[in-house]
Amino acid sequence: MADSKKGVSNARESRLVAALDGRPIVLVGLMGAGKTTIGRRLAKRLAIPFRDADHEIEAAANMTVAEIFAQHGEAHFRDGEKRVIARLIDEGDQVIATGGGAWMNAETRDLVARSGISIWLKAEFNVLMARVRRRSHRPLLKDPDPEGVMRRLIDQRYPVYAEADVTVMSLDAPHEQIVTSVIDAIEHHLAQADKD
Repeated sequence: MADSKKGVSNARESRLVAALDGRPIVLVGLMGAGKTTIGRRLAKRLAIPFRDADHEIEAAANMTVAEIFAQHGEAHFRDGEKRVIARLIDEGDQVIATGGGAWMNAETRDLVARSGISIWLKAEFNVLMARVRRRSHRPLLKDPDPEGVMRRLIDQRYPVYAEADVTVMSLDAPHEQIVTSVIDAIEHHLAQADKD
């Protein structure tokens, strides 16, 4: 029975990848939304590559994101981020996890709108704070008021994240449940696009 169910599931995922027709799935959202964690599992379910834009930027620059910010400033980092995301999108079938600020760039949003499917992993404030506190490398935690920083980021970025093709709630739930919600939402989005 398990094999039969897995076969049905694999057929569903294969149909979804075929329907995407080479368009990458681009995950956007704040730090702690689960872009990397959910992105890896989504890519595995769909049997396509996973790429983390921040990791790609670090590899290209041979420095960490924090080092790039410290040595060259945010504008330099954002310019490199925009170029890396454009390169990844050109590579087709894959799941791309972007940094929290990447979607704020209008050129990046336009490129994704033309060539990919954007998914906003939306999480509530308390969920985000619980998750980022588990990771000591988050720059947010270096601020004396991390809650204030997170609330400001939510106020600034959520209206822009809302421009993504699809919104999926990143709940405090099993990862596979969120992955299934993403797959459901992409299928619904593609079905609606076919009707238009």
